[in-house]
Amino acid sequence: MEKAILVANNPFIWVIACLIIAVIAFQGIIFIRIASKTSASVGLSQHEVKTSLRVGAINSIGPSLGIMIIAISLITLLGNPLTLIRIGIIGSAATESMGASIAATSFGTELGSSSFTSQAFTTVAWVLCLGGCGWLLFVALFTKHLGKFQSSITNKTKDKGFPIMIIISTAAMLGIFGNLLTQELFKGYESVIVIIAAAITMIVVTLVANKFRKLKWLHEWSLGLAILTSLSVIYFII
Repeated sequence: MEKAILVANNPFIWVIACLIIAVIAFQGIIFIRIASKTSASVGLSQHEVKTSLRVGAINSIGPSLGIMIIAISLITLLGNPLTLIRIGIIGSAATESMGASIAATSFGTELGSSSFTSQAFTTVAWVLCLGGCGWLLFVALFTKHLGKFQSSITNKTKDKGFPIMIIISTAAMLGIFGNLLTQELFKGYESVIVIIAAAITMIVVTLVANKFRKLKWLHEWSLGLAILTSLSVIYFII
């Protein structure tokens, strides 16, 4: 295990990790700049653009906390650079943890065990990197075509006043969150209580923000407040 950690924290891997994170930061800045410049073409004001950026930044805090916790545990097993690379690119701590565990098991060892050699670490690194290629290739190959498909559908239904893309995106989000919630419901009553607490908080915050004009800023904090409330309920009550 000690040899594996030495390889994992090799300065060369640190250089690669820093380069990858730099590219990701550069892409984020360019994306924000392009989105700001093209916002007028889709009917968004600069105030709405700034509000959207603020909402995204605030709402990313809650989910990031869970990723940080798992990332800390992965650091002790896979080293700092590889953890930084994987979490920085994919962002799904659960997926990375599962992939690392499966790779180690396939090699005939376990994460953190004395039999976890540098060769096992190399296997884990290859599995995680190759496993994430599918997501990146799909974005590179099909994003443009999906954009054309969206424009085609929007133009065909624009004159009819039928917001097809709003319906599709809303249905997709409901399906995603519904799938996640369904998996959690069967884990025990604690999960049910967390879901109910989060749902009630989201509804109350949304109603209050809609009713009082001065409290519209609550919309930006609704997801974060729901996460904090549900965590507080499960910690102090259960």
